[in-house]
Amino acid sequence: MDKICFLTAAALGQRYAAGDLSPVEVTERHLARIEALEPALNAFQLVDRDGALLAAGEATARWRRGAALSPLDGVPVTIKDNVDMRGLPTRNGSLTSSTAPAAGDAPVVARLREAGAVFLGKTTTPEFAWKGITDSPLKGFTRNPWDSGRSSGGSSGGAAAALAAGIGTIAHGNDAGGSIRIPASFCGVFGIKPTFGRVPHHPMEGVFATVNAGGPLARSVADAALALQVMARPDRRDWYALPQPSEDWLAGLRPCLRGLRLAYAPDLGEVEPDAEIRACVEQAIARLREAGAEVEEVGPVVPPLRPIFEDFWMAGFAHLLRGVPRERWDELDPGFRRIAEQGLDISAERLLAGEAARARLHRHFAELYERHDLLLTPTAPHVAPPAETVYHSPNYDRWRDGVAYTLPFNLTGQPAASIPCGVSAAGLPIGLQVVGPKYGERLILEACMAIEVMQEQAPHPQLLARLEAIGR
Repeated sequence: MDKICFLTAAALGQRYAAGDLSPVEVTERHLARIEALEPALNAFQLVDRDGALLAAGEATARWRRGAALSPLDGVPVTIKDNVDMRGLPTRNGSLTSSTAPAAGDAPVVARLREAGAVFLGKTTTPEFAWKGITDSPLKGFTRNPWDSGRSSGGSSGGAAAALAAGIGTIAHGNDAGGSIRIPASFCGVFGIKPTFGRVPHHPMEGVFATVNAGGPLARSVADAALALQVMARPDRRDWYALPQPSEDWLAGLRPCLRGLRLAYAPDLGEVEPDAEIRACVEQAIARLREAGAEVEEVGPVVPPLRPIFEDFWMAGFAHLLRGVPRERWDELDPGFRRIAEQGLDISAERLLAGEAARARLHRHFAELYERHDLLLTPTAPHVAPPAETVYHSPNYDRWRDGVAYTLPFNLTGQPAASIPCGVSAAGLPIGLQVVGPKYGERLILEACMAIEVMQEQAPHPQLLARLEAIGR
């Protein structure tokens, strides 16, 4: 294992300041790791070697002058390829997308660039981020570093796969139905979807504009918090953005469980997790109780989502389909096209019914938080499926197998995170989802820091063995 590539952002900063490691050296190691592992992972849409080395050289000079821009100065970061990065194309996993370079940075990229982050490249996503696994007509299958026969999850699948493999210290993702949390669970990393509007985004329009949230994935909770503090800085282009938080809104985070009132909903939305998932999560729950948390099992909490929100989902994809020239529809992912075409005839009345249902869903959770501080669920009902899985098919239904535990919190705008809580008998990671009330990121992060302390060695020995094998 190249231990340098698994260092935290804080550890990198300490060594940069001491002068015994430079951003250029670190970037070169990450680029070498991409060269060794990318053929097996297929996690990058584009690697920006020249841009990364240029930014690393500038960061090295700043650290040597004692003028680092932030704790992220010189830290390797990846960006999901559905947001704009100046000078590089935004392909959205689609053959129908433009190859022209973006004229400017999306807000999250701009904030990270201002902080001195070194961008290694853009990571893969399914076409228009439409599903919870990552394959696309443009790039093919992104594979899980724990088992290359398995999916990395989606839609931030390239972000999570690269990060788990020790490529990049922090990964940018975004999440409109579970797209940060599902790949975090499948790849054994931490990921947090913040409160809607916390991280500015532009451009953003259509049905999915009010369910999508950008955020970080990282190999440690502290690194994710560091990145989130930067990502949440304001950008006037986002009409939905929350008021700017105070500069120290995530300062002084510490592990905290004792005295917390935690609700546990293994069957959220009347979905049953696999027995192995449930057993692993409940072992984690037992450790939380031992650490002083009060945990109460609360039942399904909300009704099944599909009957209420399927129209809402299909209408959102129909909006995206209308932006693709009709003569190019045959180039689209057949699964995406099928769902999007079904959405073309959904009326405004049916769409508004979905919006009304979102308000009712919010009230369910508002009542829960009158009695509890946080909600715990599995992140996903299964471990990572085979990479070639056909999404939203009889064998892997979107509502039953994909987003059952994650989507409710996009619809309500609540913050939610996935943190590793164990490994299956087949050697695949399992995630625990930690959900809070709106604006409750700090509470989630502190609880996850405490959970992190209870985990096995990271990186996990089984993952390291697999990475050694595929890197030879």
